[in-house]
Amino acid sequence: MTTDIPLPHEHAADHHPEDEKQKADLAVTGMTCAACARRIEGVLSKSDGVSKAFVNFATARATVEYDPASTSVAKLESAVRDAGYDATADVNEDHIHHHQEEEYAALRRRFIVAAAFSLPVVIIAMSHGAIGFLNFHGVNWVQLVLSAIVLCYSGSGIFVAAWSALRHRTADMNTLVAMGTGVAFVYSTLATVAPSLFQLSSAAHHGGVPVYFEAAAVIITLILLGRLLESGAKGRAGEAIKKLMGLSPKTARVIRADKEIELPIDAVETDDVVVVRPGEKIPVDGIVTSGDSTVDESMLTGESLPVHKVVGEEVFGATINKTGSFRFKATKVGKDTALQQIVHLVQQAQGSRAPIARLADSISAIFVPIVLGIAVITFGLWFFLAPSELRFQMAVITAVSVLIIACPCALGLATPTAIMVGTGKGAELGVLIKDGESLEKAHAIQVVVLDKTGTITQGKPALTDLLPVPGQDDDELLRLVASAERGSEHPVAESIVTGATEKKLALIDATSFKAIAGHGIEATVDGRRVLVGNEKLMRDQSIVINGMDEQIKALADAAKTPMFAAVDGKFAGMLAVSDPIKPESSKAIAAMKQLGLKIVMMTGDNRGTAEAVAKQVGIDQVEAEVLPGQKAEHVKRLQSGGKIVAMVGDGINDAPALAQADVGIAIGTGTDVAIEASDITLIRSDLNGVVSAISLSRATMRTIRQNLFWAFIYNLIGIPLAAGVLYPLTGWLLSPIIASAAMAFSSVSVVLNSLRLKRFRIQA
Repeated sequence: MTTDIPLPHEHAADHHPEDEKQKADLAVTGMTCAACARRIEGVLSKSDGVSKAFVNFATARATVEYDPASTSVAKLESAVRDAGYDATADVNEDHIHHHQEEEYAALRRRFIVAAAFSLPVVIIAMSHGAIGFLNFHGVNWVQLVLSAIVLCYSGSGIFVAAWSALRHRTADMNTLVAMGTGVAFVYSTLATVAPSLFQLSSAAHHGGVPVYFEAAAVIITLILLGRLLESGAKGRAGEAIKKLMGLSPKTARVIRADKEIELPIDAVETDDVVVVRPGEKIPVDGIVTSGDSTVDESMLTGESLPVHKVVGEEVFGATINKTGSFRFKATKVGKDTALQQIVHLVQQAQGSRAPIARLADSISAIFVPIVLGIAVITFGLWFFLAPSELRFQMAVITAVSVLIIACPCALGLATPTAIMVGTGKGAELGVLIKDGESLEKAHAIQVVVLDKTGTITQGKPALTDLLPVPGQDDDELLRLVASAERGSEHPVAESIVTGATEKKLALIDATSFKAIAGHGIEATVDGRRVLVGNEKLMRDQSIVINGMDEQIKALADAAKTPMFAAVDGKFAGMLAVSDPIKPESSKAIAAMKQLGLKIVMMTGDNRGTAEAVAKQVGIDQVEAEVLPGQKAEHVKRLQSGGKIVAMVGDGINDAPALAQADVGIAIGTGTDVAIEASDITLIRSDLNGVVSAISLSRATMRTIRQNLFWAFIYNLIGIPLAAGVLYPLTGWLLSPIIASAAMAFSSVSVVLNSLRLKRFRIQA
């Protein structure tokens, strides 16, 4: 398998031809909640030439599918800016990380100022005149000035964003916060400047009309604290990409003009000879040309044991050379290296939407208008139902509390943060998940179909038996068969040729060669017509096999694959090859069964050999003698029973079956880590990766459900409490300050819950 990972499109200039749909990734800044993401998504979706748009609040990215004949990346960027946000097609991770750090620093400064100026306001408000030196006539004016600084400096971003949303006839979380704090501040300011406007009893209030400057100031402070904590947690959720990006070395030693020179990694070119010394990171992908060493490939495969590398073997960028020195020829550089392909695949997965997120997305889209309506109704009810001396005070408190506590951010973060952490963790373990939909499907898998060769077995068969008919010379039969098989790329053919080479037989080129798919080959060697293949090929060619039944059964019982040979139309003998079972296959299959999965082995091998292999690894159901073109039909038949089916394979012949399956899992070797038909790719050629992929999917989906549950429950409970439903029974109203703290905690708790996935461990 040699297909590279399909890379996501990045810039309009990179795509050809012009009349095809293209994809662009935009880095978006200025989003503060899920409603922002929905708003940008709506703007992009309605833009000319855009067929599909998705904005991920957690990753701050927009993925747009568009017609380059109707629009361009520049126009898409402009559309986002017109909506009140900023966007750029420069998705360089270093630039994005730098921008995030700047945003975090600015947020931290605003929070510190807000906390410093809010504290005295809170002390004044909470003292209720008990602290003598704070009980003076102009104390409300002091609160007004301090609160104004908090709102005008620390909260300026919130009010600017809310105004921008209003200009575009939309509303988001900033709208709720701005309205809540604005109402509290304006009311308190009027009560300070013109207390006569409010005909409320002031007997219980030392300062006359009650004011709520502390609510406005502390709400802004707590909102900023929540966003600060959320930003830090989101950064930790996305650090898988930063970690992968940081693995690549900065320089490489290259032989140019017979001299060893040190170059920046970006200057290395294909076919350059690169020198690697002990303890150094390998800069790019290539093939060893001299020397040998052991290499730590754990960052790529998740396998902790070093791999011995000799001349002719592949090495991969960012892996670590352990003991020896060697030189290699660069074969893949820049974005083509295995590491960069993995980075792109993980970015693509983290920027995708899982179907389970649709409900939360739909609610987030209408959430803010509904909350505004509830706040207005709450204000009206309490204004008319509360005692006359408290009606305005209670109406303001409850309306502000409703506006503040109703946070759609937790809903918007519930799914994407879990997908970010889950897919990032998968990359660390050598499990590459294409997108959120694949991740969601994988948790529901009921049946796993395993290809035999290269999946359960090592995929490197060896010639074990040679059984010529009486009168046929052993070496002559092997020479003819091996010469015929030289034209085939099949692993079995390779094992026969290797067996003949080891016996030092003189092989010649066939003058004609024909591969008979799923059956064998036909060739002309030394003017003789040679057929090599399975028993069905012999029957189709009217070749009679006599007296070999016991040998055939014995070979099948020993999990060996019999191959039949005919020369000039007559049966000439039988060969057998054996493909050793991978050491970890039995344990991995047992682990799959413990997960409640039904296991089916599918192979083109004869039934006797297939059943012998299945028995050794503990598989009960076998689909044998299946031609490559029939594999997809067998998968479809299993699906017809209503089962969710995963297909695990390692070859191009498996591509139709991988595409047909509900979840296609490509099991790779080295950097052959993906084919376009697969949904999940395992870098290691190890069935334990299937166990890990399904377990990780289940853990991620469990986390998403927990996040959604708490986000929904928070709002279902919080909004009625803020509206004052308990007041008639208990006389208790929810303080706007407590509401803002609860709102901030809800978003942070969802992100922290998703971060627990970082503790997921690969199944051994």
